Amino acid sequence: MANSLAPTSFAVVRDLRGRVLLVQRIDTRNWELPGGKVNVGESALDAVVREVVEEEAGVVITVTGLEGIYTDPGHVMVYSSGEVRQQFAVCFHATPLRGEPRPDHKETINAAWTETDALDDLPIHPSMKLRLMHALTQPAQVHVA
Repeated sequence: MANSLAPTSFAVVRDLRGRVLLVQRIDTRNWELPGGKVNVGESALDAVVREVVEEEAGVVITVTGLEGIYTDPGHVMVYSSGEVRQQFAVCFHATPLRGEPRPDHKETINAAWTETDALDDLPIHPSMKLRLMHALTQPAQVHVA
């Protein structure tokens, strides 16, 4: 059962080759889309741009559209601190402007452009898999789950 709720923003960043930018979390070792908490006084859009470049992957992005809004209380993220967070995520489509993927070594231990056919081989939380599936198979549709 969840013990917290925090608004978050994530980005499905695809390069010209169609690869997806993913980061690997330090705590769970799972791979996920780059993103994180929306701070007080910040929009979801500003948060995702900040998170991707400064705190997650080192890539400057431009947001190109809304992928979806995910608030299903059955999808939770469990953290090593004991926090069990119900998702409340806004997920955007984005393209890279500059920068090479690099982990921040605080939250992420790896950042990489990933071929879409390699996604099934990576440990990815089910809620992240859902966002990726939606973004890759129905990119023109805004998803609400």
